[in-house]
Amino acid sequence: MKIIVLDGYTENPGDLSWGPLKALGQTEIYDRTEAGETVSRIGDAEAILTNKTVITDEVMEACGNLRYIGVLATGYNVVDVEAAKRRGITVTNIPTYGTDAVGQFAIALLLEICHHIGHHDRTVHEGRWENCQDWCYWDYPLIELAGKTMGIIGFGRIGQATGRMAAALRMRVLAVDEYPNESGRALAEYVDLEKLLAESDVIALHCPLNASTQGIINKETIAKMKDGVILLNNSRGPLVVEADLAEALNSGKVYGAGVDVVSTEPIRGNNPLLTAKNCIITPHISWGAKESRQRLMDIAVDNLRQFMNGVSVNVVNQ
Repeated sequence: MKIIVLDGYTENPGDLSWGPLKALGQTEIYDRTEAGETVSRIGDAEAILTNKTVITDEVMEACGNLRYIGVLATGYNVVDVEAAKRRGITVTNIPTYGTDAVGQFAIALLLEICHHIGHHDRTVHEGRWENCQDWCYWDYPLIELAGKTMGIIGFGRIGQATGRMAAALRMRVLAVDEYPNESGRALAEYVDLEKLLAESDVIALHCPLNASTQGIINKETIAKMKDGVILLNNSRGPLVVEADLAEALNSGKVYGAGVDVVSTEPIRGNNPLLTAKNCIITPHISWGAKESRQRLMDIAVDNLRQFMNGVSVNVVNQ
């Protein structure tokens, strides 16, 4: 089988091995693929792996040998899955690989907001402590989390991972989810959105992006939150109306925000969060721990191997 990896650099910038994938067939790996290069690079390949390179119906039409598309991510909106189904092309994704890494990153964003460790580290290296007339200093309020309430919108695997870590910090955990389950009940109190907004000191977003959740954080929902709330989003950027969040940060209604995702990625220079007060923005790296990416690689290879053996695993367009 001829296998093409269209944009492998983000998944593997050089610290993992493509060896297990290469063992499955004649494999070509590209770090990045521009839109105009997609068809020529796929050529007569039967299987492709893509992360963010878009695979349209027109691409599939032009690549007649294509039988398999493996998405190197959980979200698969980069592929026209209905067109693939019509054409008999199997599309797979990686449903779970970064649960603990993403939950850990949410807590890392929260702790940075509470302590501004990066900022204070920079001031020490710049000589401020050495020349300080007092034996210590801090430029932001230092926040203790024990006894405070974390509300988590979306309480699936990742939401529950974040909830376990919040509970370990002795926080009370509230959760909103369409499908409550026993593992969730062991960690949190399931409530409606109104109660979560009203009682949470910290709100973390771990829900999928769909018609009911797009823009769930907006001027109206922010108004229902506590003054000085902290918001975390390392799920999907469009869950937040960014102009409304920026306004709330600048007014102090929202004390701080930590976001690893934005509405358009890479971020654009006119994004209002770039100039908002007390807003930490990271470049969509919650998933990027080496251990997490290795799991992704292993699952991607197994998905293709099983397909070659006639078995459907993690297929999203059956």
